[in-house]
Amino acid sequence: MTLAHLLVNLVVSVAAVALTMLATMTYALRTGVQSVIDTVWGLGFVVVAIVSFVTSQVLDGGLDARRVIVLALTAIWGVRLGAYIHRRNHGKGEDPRYAALMRKNTGPVVPYVIRKIYWPQGALMWVVSLPVQAAMYETAPLGIVTWIGVAVWVFGFAFESVGDWQLSRFKADPANAGKVMDRGLWAWTRHPNYFGDATVWWGLFLLACSHWVGVLTVVAPIVMTHLLLNWSGKALLERRMARSRGPEYADYLARTSGFLPRPPRRV
Repeated sequence: MTLAHLLVNLVVSVAAVALTMLATMTYALRTGVQSVIDTVWGLGFVVVAIVSFVTSQVLDGGLDARRVIVLALTAIWGVRLGAYIHRRNHGKGEDPRYAALMRKNTGPVVPYVIRKIYWPQGALMWVVSLPVQAAMYETAPLGIVTWIGVAVWVFGFAFESVGDWQLSRFKADPANAGKVMDRGLWAWTRHPNYFGDATVWWGLFLLACSHWVGVLTVVAPIVMTHLLLNWSGKALLERRMARSRGPEYADYLARTSGFLPRPPRRV
């Protein structure tokens, strides 16, 4: 790994993330729907992966297998997630979370949304993408750790995708309106999508572990897991579900794992 080249990539990726957030903010302000950032979240990582792949090709040359694998895995994950969230949110207007956030604004809109939405999400995107960027500059042969990383990614991606598919089918049935989804993977964990998402990023981290610099990017999956557990994922959703679903959801909480999959408890 040439550290100088990786440092150049880190700077280039900052610019790529900034431009992605700027374009998203411009679109959101025109449409009045800030929740478009949720669709762009996964796609932003694809932008970083493409920019890093191209930059590494320019600086280091050669079509390295690791680069192709990292680009492909990141793109598959990001495009699927972006498409799923777009289909889920299309035609529904503003997300209540962002509507509540915008109601608190008492000054100019642009500085407010930058501070509250686009700066923090852009910074998180850049930090979480560090293993993808580092892996593009590793020159070690593909070894056991790399293939374990691919296997972890496949497991996480399958878990997340199947969980989202099961939830979509459940919500599409009018008979399930107001009910709690507790079937399939949702019987084993209350958040198969979040668990799968975190697992994907631990897999991508392992792809960067053939060099000591890549090992340092462990901060990325840690941040992503914390984000899903304690900030915008599990914690926020469960507070909202507890208010809207009542005793049925309390029973679901009692018998179902909060994150790591396991057989449901008998209550």
